[in-house]
Amino acid sequence: MHEQEPNFWVRDVPVYGDVVLSPMAGYSDVPYRALCRSYGSAMNYTEFVPVEGLLGKKRDNRYWQRLDKKPDEHPIIFQIFGSDAPKILRAAQRIEELEPDIIDINMGCATRRVSGRGAGVGMMPQPELVRETFSLLTQHLSVPITGKIRLGWDTDQQNFADIARILEDNGAALIAMHARTKTQKYGGRADWDAIARLRETVTVPVIGNGDVNTPDDIERMKAHTGCDAVMIGRGAIGNPWIFARKEKSDLLLPDIVAAICLHANEMVAYYGEAHGLMLFRKHLKRYLEDQPKAERILPQLLQISELGYFEAVLAEWESEMLFAQG
Repeated sequence: MHEQEPNFWVRDVPVYGDVVLSPMAGYSDVPYRALCRSYGSAMNYTEFVPVEGLLGKKRDNRYWQRLDKKPDEHPIIFQIFGSDAPKILRAAQRIEELEPDIIDINMGCATRRVSGRGAGVGMMPQPELVRETFSLLTQHLSVPITGKIRLGWDTDQQNFADIARILEDNGAALIAMHARTKTQKYGGRADWDAIARLRETVTVPVIGNGDVNTPDDIERMKAHTGCDAVMIGRGAIGNPWIFARKEKSDLLLPDIVAAICLHANEMVAYYGEAHGLMLFRKHLKRYLEDQPKAERILPQLLQISELGYFEAVLAEWESEMLFAQG
């Protein structure tokens, strides 16, 4: 139960906060979303799912697993992608049965295997496909429909404003934008001026995304663009404290270790002990990459497959480090 007023609404879904964990393949799973939510992520997106993976007879494949959620995880946004409007509708109708708060269409993925077949950011050069998709979804679904876009395909095709108008005209309840083109991928600088123009173009809430790595960046993006919320992706890996507006460099070692243990426990609870710790390794490297003398303990931690042993080794290293600090 929230006593304060929502920061904004996604149609009839209240959002209490202004920082949001980005949907990231391989990272935005149930355990990491739970961790980031505990630090202040205001709403969570699932990893994106291809509509083809949702249309078969079997509902126990890995794509359906990406739509797992915790019972109290709200607002939760299921993100899907495709290049055929009727198929996107059928997939969305199937996943609506799982009771997401919102369904989002990914129009931002720049990988060749997605965008090259007209999905992800590959939808943006196809305004009629965008129009048909959002018209169908908002007519036939009861949950709010949103879209995540980029600036456009390349420097010469930055059509985000036109696409945003199509989205709003066809019922989209929110637009998130990564302020780079498809050809930029994650290189160069994010164009925050474009996020400001998007905010002026539409009346629905706007989430800005790109080059947010510190708490100061959150405030700067909000002030520069007027966006309703800030989405954080790569800047949150190994750094969930950013959602609490805390600098990782200001934290004490026990704060770092406590988050590592909490995240590791979430991974084990969801995936099982050995598999969970194996999947946790990529996160662990990021947690410890800037910690002094972490290279001494990291190789050992990356080989451990038992949670109790993992926590014991980590605790021993923490004690040694604190003793050395005096």
